[in-house]
Amino acid sequence: MTTETSTSLRFALLLTIASGFLDAYTFISRGGVFANAQTGNVILMGIDLSEGHVRAALAHVWPILAFIVGVAIAHSLKSPRAKRVVNHPIRVAVVAQIAVLVGVGFVPSTVPDALVTVPIAFVAALQIGLFRTVGSLSYIAIATTGNLMRFTESAYAGFVGKDRESRKTTAVYGTIVGSFAAGAVIGAVCTRIIGHEATWIPASLLCCALVLFYVDEREVVRRPAHRRRVAR
Repeated sequence: MTTETSTSLRFALLLTIASGFLDAYTFISRGGVFANAQTGNVILMGIDLSEGHVRAALAHVWPILAFIVGVAIAHSLKSPRAKRVVNHPIRVAVVAQIAVLVGVGFVPSTVPDALVTVPIAFVAALQIGLFRTVGSLSYIAIATTGNLMRFTESAYAGFVGKDRESRKTTAVYGTIVGSFAAGAVIGAVCTRIIGHEATWIPASLLCCALVLFYVDEREVVRRPAHRRRVAR
Protein backbone atom coordinates (compact mmCIF):
# COMPACT_ATOMS: atom_id res chain seq x y z
CA MET A 1 0.00 0.00 0.00
CA THR A 2 2.91 2.35 0.61
CA THR A 3 3.93 1.92 -3.01
CA GLU A 4 0.39 2.48 -4.29
CA THR A 5 0.04 5.68 -2.26
CA SER A 6 3.41 7.15 -3.21
CA THR A 7 2.75 6.53 -6.91
CA SER A 8 -0.76 7.98 -6.92
CA LEU A 9 -1.53 11.20 -8.78
CA ARG A 10 -2.92 12.94 -5.69
CA PHE A 11 0.33 12.27 -3.82
CA ALA A 12 2.37 13.54 -6.77
CA LEU A 13 0.32 16.73 -7.03
CA LEU A 14 0.81 17.60 -3.36
CA LEU A 15 4.57 17.15 -3.69
CA THR A 16 4.74 19.06 -6.96
CA ILE A 17 2.78 22.05 -5.67
CA ALA A 18 5.01 22.16 -2.60
CA SER A 19 8.12 22.01 -4.79
CA GLY A 20 7.03 24.89 -7.03
CA PHE A 21 6.17 26.86 -3.91
CA LEU A 22 9.60 26.29 -2.36
CA ASP A 23 11.58 27.35 -5.43
CA ALA A 24 9.64 30.62 -5.56
CA TYR A 25 10.11 31.04 -1.80
CA THR A 26 13.87 30.58 -1.73
CA PHE A 27 14.44 32.65 -4.86
CA ILE A 28 12.46 35.60 -3.51
CA SER A 29 13.39 35.51 0.16
CA ARG A 30 16.70 33.64 0.35
CA GLY A 31 19.19 35.37 -1.91
CA GLY A 32 17.97 34.33 -5.36
CA VAL A 33 18.86 30.67 -4.79
CA PHE A 34 16.74 27.74 -5.94
CA ALA A 35 16.40 25.13 -3.19
CA ASN A 36 15.07 22.44 -5.53
CA ALA A 37 16.03 23.30 -9.12
CA GLN A 38 19.76 22.62 -9.20
CA THR A 39 19.94 23.41 -12.92
CA GLY A 40 19.04 26.98 -12.06
CA ASN A 41 21.69 27.04 -9.33
CA VAL A 42 24.38 25.83 -11.74
CA ILE A 43 23.45 28.52 -14.26
CA LEU A 44 23.35 31.29 -11.66
CA MET A 45 26.65 30.07 -10.21
CA GLY A 46 28.21 30.23 -13.67
CA ILE A 47 26.92 33.77 -14.19
CA ASP A 48 28.30 34.89 -10.84
CA LEU A 49 31.70 33.33 -11.56
CA SER A 50 31.84 34.96 -14.99
CA GLU A 51 31.32 38.33 -13.32
CA GLY A 52 33.93 37.62 -10.65
CA HIS A 53 31.40 37.36 -7.81
CA VAL A 54 32.91 34.35 -6.07
CA ARG A 55 31.03 34.83 -2.80
CA ALA A 56 27.70 35.01 -4.60
CA ALA A 57 28.62 31.90 -6.59
CA LEU A 58 29.27 29.96 -3.38
CA ALA A 59 25.69 30.60 -2.31
CA HIS A 60 24.65 28.30 -5.16
CA VAL A 61 27.31 25.67 -4.44
CA TRP A 62 26.08 24.64 -0.98
CA PRO A 63 22.54 23.63 -2.09
CA ILE A 64 24.07 21.65 -4.97
CA LEU A 65 26.33 19.74 -2.57
CA ALA A 66 23.44 19.16 -0.14
CA PHE A 67 21.38 17.81 -3.03
CA ILE A 68 24.13 15.36 -4.00
CA VAL A 69 24.37 14.08 -0.41
CA GLY A 70 20.59 13.75 -0.21
CA VAL A 71 20.39 11.68 -3.40
CA ALA A 72 23.16 9.39 -2.13
CA ILE A 73 21.34 8.83 1.18
CA ALA A 74 18.05 8.19 -0.65
CA HIS A 75 19.81 5.56 -2.75
CA SER A 76 21.17 3.90 0.38
CA LEU A 77 17.70 3.85 1.96
CA LYS A 78 16.49 1.68 -0.93
CA SER A 79 19.12 -0.98 -0.25
CA PRO A 80 18.01 -4.29 1.35
CA ARG A 81 20.18 -3.62 4.41
CA ALA A 82 18.57 -0.23 5.06
CA LYS A 83 15.06 -1.63 4.58
CA ARG A 84 15.64 -3.95 7.53
CA VAL A 85 16.18 -0.87 9.71
CA VAL A 86 13.85 1.67 8.07
CA ASN A 87 10.51 0.08 7.29
CA HIS A 88 8.98 3.06 5.50
CA PRO A 89 11.74 5.18 3.90
CA ILE A 90 9.27 7.24 1.86
CA ARG A 91 7.38 8.28 4.98
CA VAL A 92 10.66 9.08 6.71
CA ALA A 93 11.60 11.35 3.80
CA VAL A 94 8.25 13.16 3.93
CA VAL A 95 8.49 13.60 7.72
CA ALA A 96 12.04 14.94 7.35
CA GLN A 97 10.88 17.46 4.76
CA ILE A 98 7.99 18.57 6.96
CA ALA A 99 10.33 19.01 9.94
CA VAL A 100 12.79 21.07 7.89
CA LEU A 101 10.08 23.33 6.48
CA VAL A 102 8.50 23.91 9.87
CA GLY A 103 11.92 24.72 11.33
CA VAL A 104 12.81 27.03 8.45
CA GLY A 105 9.66 29.02 9.16
CA PHE A 106 11.19 30.10 12.46
CA VAL A 107 14.47 31.22 10.89
CA PRO A 108 14.51 35.01 10.43
CA SER A 109 15.65 36.59 7.17
CA THR A 110 18.67 38.09 8.96
CA VAL A 111 20.54 34.76 9.20
CA PRO A 112 22.73 33.48 6.33
CA ASP A 113 20.59 32.13 3.49
CA ALA A 114 22.55 28.86 3.38
CA LEU A 115 21.02 27.85 6.73
CA VAL A 116 17.71 27.64 4.90
CA THR A 117 18.54 26.63 1.33
CA VAL A 118 20.92 23.80 2.24
CA PRO A 119 18.51 21.73 4.40
CA ILE A 120 15.66 22.31 1.91
CA ALA A 121 17.88 21.10 -0.95
CA PHE A 122 18.85 18.04 1.10
CA VAL A 123 15.29 16.91 1.81
CA ALA A 124 14.28 17.68 -1.79
CA ALA A 125 16.99 15.26 -2.90
CA LEU A 126 15.60 12.59 -0.56
CA GLN A 127 12.23 13.14 -2.21
CA ILE A 128 13.45 12.79 -5.79
CA GLY A 129 15.57 9.79 -4.85
CA LEU A 130 12.66 7.84 -3.36
CA PHE A 131 9.58 8.60 -5.48
CA ARG A 132 9.60 9.47 -9.15
CA THR A 133 6.60 7.68 -10.62
CA VAL A 134 2.86 8.20 -11.03
CA GLY A 135 1.52 4.73 -11.70
CA SER A 136 3.87 3.52 -14.43
CA LEU A 137 4.84 7.03 -15.56
CA SER A 138 8.10 8.73 -14.62
CA TYR A 139 7.98 12.29 -13.37
CA ILE A 140 9.99 14.73 -11.25
CA ALA A 141 8.22 16.74 -8.56
CA ILE A 142 10.99 19.29 -8.01
CA ALA A 143 11.42 20.43 -11.63
CA THR A 144 9.23 20.78 -14.68
CA THR A 145 11.41 20.49 -17.81
CA GLY A 146 11.24 16.69 -18.04
CA ASN A 147 7.54 16.68 -17.25
CA LEU A 148 6.90 19.30 -19.93
CA MET A 149 8.82 17.23 -22.47
CA ARG A 150 6.81 14.10 -21.65
CA PHE A 151 3.59 16.13 -21.81
CA THR A 152 4.46 17.30 -25.33
CA GLU A 153 5.49 13.84 -26.52
CA SER A 154 2.34 12.19 -25.19
CA ALA A 155 0.15 14.99 -26.60
CA TYR A 156 1.66 14.48 -30.04
CA ALA A 157 1.16 10.71 -29.86
CA GLY A 158 -2.36 11.14 -28.51
CA PHE A 159 -3.77 13.81 -30.80
CA VAL A 160 -1.65 13.45 -33.92
CA GLY A 161 -1.00 9.72 -33.67
CA LYS A 162 -4.56 9.06 -32.42
CA ASP A 163 -3.34 6.95 -29.49
CA ARG A 164 -6.02 6.87 -26.78
CA GLU A 165 -3.68 5.82 -23.97
CA SER A 166 -1.32 8.71 -24.76
CA ARG A 167 -4.21 11.13 -24.31
CA LYS A 168 -4.63 9.89 -20.76
CA THR A 169 -0.89 10.29 -20.23
CA THR A 170 -1.12 13.83 -21.57
CA ALA A 171 -3.74 14.68 -18.97
CA VAL A 172 -1.53 13.33 -16.16
CA TYR A 173 1.55 15.28 -17.22
CA GLY A 174 -0.49 18.38 -17.95
CA THR A 175 -1.88 18.27 -14.44
CA ILE A 176 1.59 17.84 -12.94
CA VAL A 177 3.08 20.71 -14.97
CA GLY A 178 0.14 22.93 -14.08
CA SER A 179 0.45 22.09 -10.39
CA PHE A 180 4.13 23.06 -10.37
CA ALA A 181 3.31 26.40 -12.00
CA ALA A 182 0.45 26.95 -9.56
CA GLY A 183 2.75 26.18 -6.66
CA ALA A 184 5.27 28.74 -7.91
CA VAL A 185 2.58 31.43 -8.20
CA ILE A 186 1.17 30.66 -4.77
CA GLY A 187 4.67 30.54 -3.30
CA ALA A 188 5.61 33.91 -4.74
CA VAL A 189 2.44 35.58 -3.49
CA CYS A 190 2.56 34.02 -0.03
CA THR A 191 6.28 34.74 0.42
CA ARG A 192 5.77 38.43 -0.34
CA ILE A 193 2.82 38.62 2.04
CA ILE A 194 3.88 36.31 4.88
CA GLY A 195 7.66 36.30 4.66
CA HIS A 196 9.91 33.53 5.97
CA GLU A 197 7.00 31.79 7.73
CA ALA A 198 5.49 30.95 4.32
CA THR A 199 7.28 27.55 4.45
CA TRP A 200 4.57 26.35 6.80
CA ILE A 201 2.19 26.23 3.82
CA PRO A 202 4.11 23.58 1.83
CA ALA A 203 4.73 21.80 5.15
CA SER A 204 0.96 21.56 5.52
CA LEU A 205 0.66 20.14 1.99
CA LEU A 206 3.23 17.48 2.85
CA CYS A 207 1.30 16.66 6.03
CA CYS A 208 -1.69 15.96 3.80
CA ALA A 209 0.51 13.71 1.65
CA LEU A 210 1.61 11.83 4.77
CA VAL A 211 -1.99 11.36 5.88
CA LEU A 212 -2.74 9.63 2.56
CA PHE A 213 -0.66 6.64 3.64
CA TYR A 214 -2.83 6.07 6.72
CA VAL A 215 -6.08 6.73 4.86
CA ASP A 216 -5.17 4.17 2.20
CA GLU A 217 -4.11 1.61 4.79
CA ARG A 218 -7.44 1.94 6.61
CA GLU A 219 -9.24 1.52 3.30
CA VAL A 220 -7.41 -1.74 2.68
CA VAL A 221 -8.35 -3.01 6.15
CA ARG A 222 -12.01 -2.17 5.54
CA ARG A 223 -12.17 -4.05 2.24
CA PRO A 224 -13.89 -7.42 2.32
CA ALA A 225 -11.41 -10.28 2.38
CA HIS A 226 -12.32 -11.48 -1.12
CA ARG A 227 -11.71 -8.00 -2.56
CA ARG A 228 -8.29 -7.83 -0.88
CA ARG A 229 -7.37 -11.16 -2.51
CA VAL A 230 -8.46 -9.88 -5.91
CA ALA A 231 -6.51 -6.63 -5.43
CA ARG A 232 -3.36 -8.59 -4.80
